[in-house]
Amino acid sequence: MLWSVWHCVIGLIFIRKEKQWEAPVMTVVSFAQLLLATMILGVTVFGLNIGSNPFILSRNSGLLDNAPILHNLDGSLRADYLASFQDGNDLNPLLQNYWMVIHPPVLFLGFASTIIPFAFAVGGLWTKRFSEWTKAALPWSLFSAGILALGIMMGAAWAYESLNFGGYWAWDPVENASLVPWLVLVAGIHTLLIFRHTGNALRTTYLFYLLSFVLVLYSTYLTRSGDLQDTSVHAFTGEGITVWHLRILLMIFMLPALVLFISRYKQIPFVEKEEETSSREFWMFVGSLILFLSALLIIGMTSIPVFNKIASLFTSNEKLFKPLAVGEDAAYAYNRIQIFVAIILGAFTAIGMYLKYKNTGKEFLKKLLWPTVAALIIAGLILGFGDINYYEKGYGYMAAIWIAVLAATYSLITNASYIFTGIKGKMKKAGGAIAHVGFAMFLLGILISSSKKEVLSLYRGGVPAYFGEDSKENPGENVTLIQGMKTDMGKYWVTYYKDSSHPRKPLWFYNLKFETKDGKENFALTPNAFVNYKGNMGLMANPDAKHYWNYDVFTYITSLPNPDKTEDTASFKPVDLEVGDTSFYSNGYLVLQQLNSGKTVPGIELGLNDSVTVATVKITSKDSTSYTTHALLLNKDGGTFPYPDTVISESLVLQLQKVQGNQAQLGVKESNAVLKYVTLKAYKFPFINLVWLGTILIVTGFFISALHRRERKKMKKGSAEMKVPATSHELQV
Repeated sequence: MLWSVWHCVIGLIFIRKEKQWEAPVMTVVSFAQLLLATMILGVTVFGLNIGSNPFILSRNSGLLDNAPILHNLDGSLRADYLASFQDGNDLNPLLQNYWMVIHPPVLFLGFASTIIPFAFAVGGLWTKRFSEWTKAALPWSLFSAGILALGIMMGAAWAYESLNFGGYWAWDPVENASLVPWLVLVAGIHTLLIFRHTGNALRTTYLFYLLSFVLVLYSTYLTRSGDLQDTSVHAFTGEGITVWHLRILLMIFMLPALVLFISRYKQIPFVEKEEETSSREFWMFVGSLILFLSALLIIGMTSIPVFNKIASLFTSNEKLFKPLAVGEDAAYAYNRIQIFVAIILGAFTAIGMYLKYKNTGKEFLKKLLWPTVAALIIAGLILGFGDINYYEKGYGYMAAIWIAVLAATYSLITNASYIFTGIKGKMKKAGGAIAHVGFAMFLLGILISSSKKEVLSLYRGGVPAYFGEDSKENPGENVTLIQGMKTDMGKYWVTYYKDSSHPRKPLWFYNLKFETKDGKENFALTPNAFVNYKGNMGLMANPDAKHYWNYDVFTYITSLPNPDKTEDTASFKPVDLEVGDTSFYSNGYLVLQQLNSGKTVPGIELGLNDSVTVATVKITSKDSTSYTTHALLLNKDGGTFPYPDTVISESLVLQLQKVQGNQAQLGVKESNAVLKYVTLKAYKFPFINLVWLGTILIVTGFFISALHRRERKKMKKGSAEMKVPATSHELQV
């Protein structure tokens, strides 16, 4: 429904702005609207369900037929059946984040907008106006790429703030499925620019534009079909939408578009002369192919469950076909290939803006001289003093990271320089350079924040964390925090000082105080955790982070005590003491220091005959740590009511049971059930803000380019109207 709404909005704007291409493009959009409508049609034709009506009532859905409690003796539905339903337990708490309010609508706007470049390409093939559509399509393509990039990275920001895998991108199949259409669309934009300037690469542009929307449909299939539910943390299972419906939606766009492209392929204009290797279009085309190959590789690895499913239809014998797998370390499986894509694209974007179309003289080397020197110096400083030594995957991978840092720095410096030297600071023309600066900054942020991610919560003694034999969590990278105790965490002292719980759900909030050991700074973080009550077992955690301009301190809960295994079965042991007396417990001793009686106690109303006695007790543990407690005994309305005090770090509870003059009877209870603790993991992400700032610049660059192309189109249209031959009457005037 959201997708369809965005098509309506985009379609209305298109009708107003693009009269010349309204008929073919809006025909494609309207056909897409028709097919999307079948998704929510909810009718049955010859026993075949077409879509699922989202507005159907429970009593008409058939879901209540097997619930006898809701029916009368004659089988009819009770009039008050709704009273038997309880309120829902709302969204999974991981989804209760402001990014999830804005990320899906923006992402779906990006998905929906890709139909316009697709429809332009189909319209050009359909009407045989093979090249005319490219001018009108370019601003729409730039907008689509910009808004889709924004939607994808909003999802990354949500993952960073809400998921506990310690980052913003995990190469999850659903993440990949949204990234791949964007990569292909960006490749298509670059080949379209090549065509607009040189006449080359029009056939490639057609292919990329057609595939970008087809891949959006394929990503929808992957997400909603359930094929990825075993490999993705947020793939849906296709509830309400049948798999065959998704396949038909994909095929009904892909097959006619490809057939039309193949049948008209020879009619599409092309230039037989090969591009000069010194020309801008040559390297733009190579870069576009790199983007396309990267997209194919990502979608191929993502589709492994689909390939395995298809293969299983023909044989279940593993000797004939062994199921494919990415491997246990899926992120590294992608990164070890994509790091070289990053190097190539960083280098290409560094020099691309300085090249000219068709042919480039040697003068561009002079323009690149000082940016190159500056880039080498800055990259050398980053590598020399940034301590980017990522040894975990071997020296070869670390060397690739170093080269990628150099390429990203080079691209950042050269494109920033081009804005002021190449186009003299004219920001209207700087869209491409700004997008390249953003890409380089984004790439640099990924490389530094990922390779220099530092674990702050290294085990330095105390209570060791245990996650079970099957857990992949490293106990040495986790710290157990006991409530009230200051715990060592590198440059910080961390104290878990209080917690709170949701009134109706198993959701806990933990207040943590961080203090630097030099005493110059302190801050509080409140990560929360819950047992997944949506049917999936296991602990789920919402992280919390402290943001600085050059790094983030990122924390999340990795383990909680099991309340079922910490039931308090201990009892109070009475101990008779006078003021000044000492008594021992298992981990130290206690001294009754004072007994004070009074008529007031905060929060409790006392009558004329009521009173309260406070026993001040000093507790000293074996490690010489001291605590002072105050156990209360309330005399109210003729009865006595003890108010115990607890020393959580010592698992000790003291209760004032009797008072007579200078003597008191203390109840002493030692119980592990009162020991409140959480296990925490903390990271330091250096220069993570480069990722977010780079994203903003990428999107800004796309939008500036789209607006600039739109203005140029209006100016050319105005110029053409002025050149129309004058009539004889106008000549007389």
